[in-house]
Amino acid sequence: YRISLRDDRILASRLGKLFPRDKNAGAEGSYRITSLYFDTPSDTALRQKLEGVDRREKFRLRYYGEDLSFIRLEKKFKENGLCGKRSVRLTPEQVRRILAGDYGFLLGTCDPLLFVFYSKLLGKGLRSKTIVRYHREAFLYAPGNVRVTLDRDIRSGLWRVDFLNPAAFCLPVMDRSTVLEVK
Repeated sequence: YRISLRDDRILASRLGKLFPRDKNAGAEGSYRITSLYFDTPSDTALRQKLEGVDRREKFRLRYYGEDLSFIRLEKKFKENGLCGKRSVRLTPEQVRRILAGDYGFLLGTCDPLLFVFYSKLLGKGLRSKTIVRYHREAFLYAPGNVRVTLDRDIRSGLWRVDFLNPAAFCLPVMDRSTVLEVK
């Protein structure tokens, strides 16, 4: 849900009194996320999301803050109304190789997710498309396995911007509002 900055501040204040913040949050209570999304030449993942297709998947690379020592390839999927995620860690050098179109090394690993990613890169023409960067404040309700997230300062850039450069320039994509998500 898209909410105003005023509602964001009120909600964050109230949630902060009831629930602990995500353990990865910094002193200010939030952390930065940078993701690089992959899609087919015809933007299949984007179109399926917009059309509400029940059975879909998307791949992304993601790191937090400016720390490039922890980068993950993630596959998110939705089927019959249920969501899931698989992930594997990659090194900056492995990411550089993927972005340069050097995929062969993925077959030399023992991780099934990397095999699937390789097959999509070659079989479906999956390519890096869009960088998305934002600041997240997350609150947890452990007994119900619930996360409430407030995503702020959402920015985007084309994949040609250096994904591995934490200072790379990205443009704001929304007016001054926040995206609220309950997971």
